[in-house]
Order: sequence, then C-alpha cells, then structure tokens
Amino acid sequence: MAKSAVTELTDHIDSIRKEAFNDGYAAAMRVVVEFSTSGTTKPKATATKATATKASTAKSTTATTAALRPQKRAQAKPVPRQARRGDNMRRIAEAMMSLPDHSGPAAVIKKVLARKGHDISYTSIRHGLGQLQARGEASVAADGKTWSYTTPTS
Repeated sequence: MAKSAVTELTDHIDSIRKEAFNDGYAAAMRVVVEFSTSGTTKPKATATKATATKASTAKSTTATTAALRPQKRAQAKPVPRQARRGDNMRRIAEAMMSLPDHSGPAAVIKKVLARKGHDISYTSIRHGLGQLQARGEASVAADGKTWSYTTPTS
C-alpha cells in the first residue's frame, strides 16, 4: 500500500512538472514568434492554460516571466539608407574628381571607392562610366581602359 501511494505521488508530481514545462515552453515559443514578427517591439506577457493546476500555474508563470524579462541589447547600428537611382554614377564621378588629372582605369576608381567605404563591382563601375559618357561627363582614352572626367558644360 505504501509503495502504491509513493508511486502515485511520484507520477502526479511528474505529470505536474511535464505540464508546467509544456506550458512554459509554449509561452516561450509564443514570445519568440511575437518578437521575430514584430521587429524590435517588446514582447507581451502571455496567459497560461486555464486548466492547469495551481502548482503548475505558479511554476509556468515564473517560467514565463523569466522568459519575458527584457534583455540588454547591444547598441543598434545605424541602418544605411536605401540606395537611390544614380548613386553609383555620382560616387564614380566623385571618385574620378579625386584622382590626379581626373583620370584613371576602373581598378583605380574601384580602390578610391573602397577607401570611401563603397564596394561597387567592376560591372557597376563600367555601367556608371557608360552613363557618365552618355551625359558627356566622361570619356575613354584610346587604350579603352583609362577614363577621364570632364566637367559638364551647362
């Protein structure tokens, strides 16, 4: 008789622990989903199951509040603005103006842009140089590799 009472008590305690764990885990997952879908807003407190016993409710509530505590976050890095149409062409023109004699090959232009913090591919540089050429602001030398910037005449 004593063994069965101890066994029943142990089973009851295990079932309460499992239920509390499942409630806490479900609440934590809801908070994670809310946080991931809402961006940087603070997570809201979630309710636990109404059918849980008082002991499991107390345990799951403390587990939920522990999961909801605000955590210290690192300083948010400033988000760069969305690139606008023609930004690469303007950056290429600025880079060419900083070169001696306002001329140089695409590799030199790319290095100047990299020093300024702009990582633009060679294809994009070539496209920007073509746009500048169409506007009359750049011309290519006879070797086909060296580009010169000329101030537009308006």
